[in-house]
Amino acid sequence: MLSTSRMAALVALLLSLPRMTATVAADSDSLIARLLHGDFSVDSNTLPSLHLDAEQQHDDSDAEGNTYLSSFSAFARSLMGRAPAGVESLTSNVATQLNVVAGSTQVFVYEVPSNSKKNKGKKDEAGELRRREDGDAEVEGSDGVAVERSGTVEFVASEHNKTSRIVYLSANTCIQPQPVANVSRVPGANSSVEAPQLTMYVSTSSANTSPGPKANANEQTWQTFTEGAVMLSVNTTGDVYIGISAPNVSSTQMTGIYNFEVAASVDEFYHSYDNQSDANLIWVDSDAYASLLITHNLTDSTDVATDDSVMERPPYVMFAQNANDSSINGVRLSYCGLQTYAQIAATKNGKFTSIVTTSMTRRGQGNLPKQQFYFSGLNASTDYIGILAELPNNGTEQAGTSGVAGGGGHISRATSFSTKAANGNCEVVFNLTFCNETAYAVPSNPTRFANASLLAQEYDQYASDMFAVFEKVLAQIPCEAPSTQRYSLARNCTHCSAAYKNWLCSVAIPRCADFSETEAWLQPRAISGSFPNGTYLDPAMASLYPNSSAYNSSRNPFIDSNVAPGPYKEVLPCEDLCYNLAQSCPASLGLSCPTRSSYGFNTSYGLRTGADNNGAVTCNYPGSAHFYSAAPSGPRLPWLAFALAVLGFVMI
Repeated sequence: MLSTSRMAALVALLLSLPRMTATVAADSDSLIARLLHGDFSVDSNTLPSLHLDAEQQHDDSDAEGNTYLSSFSAFARSLMGRAPAGVESLTSNVATQLNVVAGSTQVFVYEVPSNSKKNKGKKDEAGELRRREDGDAEVEGSDGVAVERSGTVEFVASEHNKTSRIVYLSANTCIQPQPVANVSRVPGANSSVEAPQLTMYVSTSSANTSPGPKANANEQTWQTFTEGAVMLSVNTTGDVYIGISAPNVSSTQMTGIYNFEVAASVDEFYHSYDNQSDANLIWVDSDAYASLLITHNLTDSTDVATDDSVMERPPYVMFAQNANDSSINGVRLSYCGLQTYAQIAATKNGKFTSIVTTSMTRRGQGNLPKQQFYFSGLNASTDYIGILAELPNNGTEQAGTSGVAGGGGHISRATSFSTKAANGNCEVVFNLTFCNETAYAVPSNPTRFANASLLAQEYDQYASDMFAVFEKVLAQIPCEAPSTQRYSLARNCTHCSAAYKNWLCSVAIPRCADFSETEAWLQPRAISGSFPNGTYLDPAMASLYPNSSAYNSSRNPFIDSNVAPGPYKEVLPCEDLCYNLAQSCPASLGLSCPTRSSYGFNTSYGLRTGADNNGAVTCNYPGSAHFYSAAPSGPRLPWLAFALAVLGFVMI
């Protein structure tokens, strides 16, 4: 016989279930009759309406026609119940894309899961309705009780379930209103024609389930997008309501709507950006119609297996834009926005385009993995910006992948680069076989070499032949002699050989600049020769320079005879290349270097200066590039192996 207190509890429970569906009501009538007659031998199959676990979810409608989704098992009480009318639910790490008309707001709700991708091993703390295992008919939650609210069965979680969670909210603008045809969009000419940014409003209060510009400011927070992107995190124990609001725009100046992606996660921001740190993209060099850029080291590890793994998959894509074209203004930090508006995109529909070549390389600082981008088809004498976008899971996923933390991609600060003048005689080469650290513009002649690959092969073969001669000379040195008989206790023939190779590649394959460039550190070369198009330097211009071989010809006769580039300017090799070669090789080879005060130094070697930190390359060395701001100005000793080329003479 059931005790009075137990019977009272049972009656209270039965009276709390007035609004089930017709099917559930029929089942309950049979169950109620049995319970009231004292039959408590009820198995779990008798309670279809009360076992609301993940495999038995179903939609029920109340008397007003509203739908109630009884999906209890994955969420705590604070996440239960209906999404308000007009509110769309967000799924963790899945981007939702929608249009929003100017002057309106799209509202979403994110039901925070009980555990995240980073906590898969933890016990699920979500509440659920269940029958006690001891056979009693009392029904309770795992940490609370079942109650009736607004005619529906809900679960009241205990404080144990109300653990605060950080929710990461992010959004990107994919499409924005554009200026009408007769309105100029030149930056600075009329700022009003730039589409204003969207705004994200966020509420964790049940009193504000539709956050936006008209909602109570005390019950929400908000953040305006920055260049088409926003990231905002909140601590909460319950549902998060998000409003994406589009500002009013002038129909006489702008046309079109906004389109955006929004996502929520408890793992990390699905979309992210960094417009404060130094760009992870380095401009190596350009010619008139192409540019080479490279990332910083992708790992600090010297473990071979780790490096090999990084080399297997490029983790980045890149976008490029004419700096004077404002079409990406407002979406520079949005992945989908850049895909929509950028002039040059490294990928289209997940595949790399023909205008961009990307590959992995170990060239440069530390010989560690990096990713390089070669952009062709550019305009001459043009300033560009390059924007690096990191793909999720180290490049194993495409941006926009659902169910992946950080799946929306990460946008880095833009890098500036520019192309050389049209009809120039400098061309970018890279990925050489022997001079594998060489990557920059070199003296060229398109009438002799149809493409940069053929030009690179010509230079590389020459350097390789010169190195073979040096190896024969070095072979006469007793490199394997006992330490007491070696030429140095600090250096050996391996150091000498590596140093010579690096110096040789820097001298035999000079770094080229347009003759029209005026920087003081540039050395004019071959001013008496003809340009590839058959023209000559203006006599008045030529008369400004001394009538000497340092100006009338190239540094190496091979360049004038085999390439015949005509007048150009050279970025001279760094002086420490020569000095350190002399220290690395045996004195018996008779190598020496000119001092700064000696004749010929200024036309043979360059100096590292503070200009390196502002993007200028004032002297050439293996791995040289246009490093900006606080980025490293280039490899320093002892990373570089330096060298000298002609034996027995002062090298100029």
